[in-house]
Amino acid sequence: MKDNLPLVSVIIPTYNSEKTIRRCLESIKNQTYKNVEIIVVDNFSEDKTVEICKEYNASIIKVKGERTKAKNIGLKNANGKYVLFVDSDMELTPNVIEECVMLIESDPKIGGIIIPERSVGNSYWVRVRDFERSFYAGTEIESARFFRRDLALQVGGFDEDVVFFEESTLPQKIEKLGFNVKVRIDPYIIHHEENFSLIKWLKKKYYYGKTARRYKSKYAEYGSKQISMVYRFGLFLKSRRFWSKPQLAFGVIVLKGLEYLAGGMGYLFSK
Repeated sequence: MKDNLPLVSVIIPTYNSEKTIRRCLESIKNQTYKNVEIIVVDNFSEDKTVEICKEYNASIIKVKGERTKAKNIGLKNANGKYVLFVDSDMELTPNVIEECVMLIESDPKIGGIIIPERSVGNSYWVRVRDFERSFYAGTEIESARFFRRDLALQVGGFDEDVVFFEESTLPQKIEKLGFNVKVRIDPYIIHHEENFSLIKWLKKKYYYGKTARRYKSKYAEYGSKQISMVYRFGLFLKSRRFWSKPQLAFGVIVLKGLEYLAGGMGYLFSK
C-alpha cells in the first residue's frame, strides 16, 4: 500500500480487556492496509489492558462512561479521513480496512460501510448467534461501522443517551444527510465470544431495554422494525435455510424469546 493513501483511525473502547485486546490489535497490525492509527478509549481498566495497548503504539484516552461516550471521544481525537469502530473482543480479517477504503473512495455518496460479522466460540449459544446473524444481511438490524470522519463529526457522533441499538444512531443520522450507509464489503470481522454467558447476556438486554423507549421515539423509522418481534422472527421463519438446521433454528427461537422478555422488562421499567 502506498503511504499517500488516506489515514484510517481505528477506535476501540476498552474495559478490563486484557484477554482479548492483543488479538484485536494484532489483527489491525496485520491488515493489508497500513496507513492506520489506533485510538483506545479506556474506561479505567484495572488489568493490563492499557499496558498491552502501549505495545502497539496506540493512543490511549481514559474516559469514564458508556461505550457511546468512549466512541465519540475517540472520534473527536481521531486524525483519519475515515474512522472504524471496533470492540475489543473483535478480530479483523486481513483485508477489511483495505476493502472499506477502496469502496468508500470509489463513490462520494458513500458515508458508511457495513462489515459482516461472524461469532465464534465453543458454546451452543455462540453457534446459535452466528446462525442468527446470517439472516440480517440487507436489513435494518445491520449497522455500518466504517465512516467518513467529517460526516460523523457533522452529525455529532453517536447518541450518548441511548444504549439500545446505540451502534445504529450514527449511520441513521448520516443517512439523513443523503449519504449511503448500507453498502457492505465481503471481508468480515470475527467476534470472539468464547466466554459467552446467557445470564450475563440477558442482563445486558434488560439494561438495553431501559433506553428502548427513548431510541424508538428518536428513530421511529428504523426502530419500529428493529424492535418488532414480528419483523425479527419473520426474517427467520420465512427462510427455508433457517429450517434446514433445526437444532440451531430452535436455539434462535429460544434465545430471541428470552431476549425480548429481558428487553421488554427493561422497557417496562424505563422512564
